[in-house]
Amino acid sequence: MMIQSEHFLFGDDIPVEDIGGGLSRQIMGYNEELMAVKVFFEKGAEGYVHKHRHSQVSYVEKGTFEVNVDGKIKTLTAGDCFFVPPNVDHGAVCTTGGILIDVFSPMREDFVGE
Repeated sequence: MMIQSEHFLFGDDIPVEDIGGGLSRQIMGYNEELMAVKVFFEKGAEGYVHKHRHSQVSYVEKGTFEVNVDGKIKTLTAGDCFFVPPNVDHGAVCTTGGILIDVFSPMREDFVGE
């Protein structure tokens, strides 16, 4: 049986989960191979340096972020993005308050409890 979200999702209907430390997330569309997640950062909130088995592309929708990928730090603003290969350390600090759109392959099973 395939794990997947509905075909059409409306932002106002998708719950936003407080994950602590000034971060919250909204799980958008997904199946076992792909997942999109909207992550809201309060000013100064930090996505701590971590790694996972998933490939990740993150798009900066709003705000300014100090992004660390494999020890290299760059400042990214709205319209920028970064790529993280599997099992590479990465993290981000939002200096202004902002939003990232994270895309994972395969899906983050830990985010939906599957």
